[in-house]
Amino acid sequence: MTAALERRDLLLLGERIRAASAVTRPLMIEIIDTACRRFPSLRQSAGTARVMSLIDVEAWADAALTLMELELPLWQVRRIAYDDGEWHCALSRQRELPDWLDSAVEARHADLALSLMSAFAEVQVRTAEAARPSVPSVRPARDPLYEPIGCDNVG
Repeated sequence: MTAALERRDLLLLGERIRAASAVTRPLMIEIIDTACRRFPSLRQSAGTARVMSLIDVEAWADAALTLMELELPLWQVRRIAYDDGEWHCALSRQRELPDWLDSAVEARHADLALSLMSAFAEVQVRTAEAARPSVPSVRPARDPLYEPIGCDNVG
């Protein structure tokens, strides 16, 4: 999958998460399929089994937190707060820093698990952007008249 396609898929996923009114099993599976890079390689691990069992019992917030722990080992929950009918979630790589110095990813939603998953998707978008090289790589076009030849020391 190209970086541009992956970024677009992650942005669309983020929009679907924000538009959802509640978490469902198909939405969680879509999040795993679209935004999780490590999960497929960890299929047989205890962590992935825990995520799937939490999804099975519809423990959405716990599943979201466990999924973030597996997929984003360098990120931590900085803040979860409920204010004016919405859950606010902030994820950070350096949560010991003061708020004004930290570049945390923040999301909000009326549903706690969707707030967590929205922040998760935003981190994945940022991670996908950071993984791209700053200079695009372009393959040189071959000249249609160019034909490599092999030669030995004939002479």
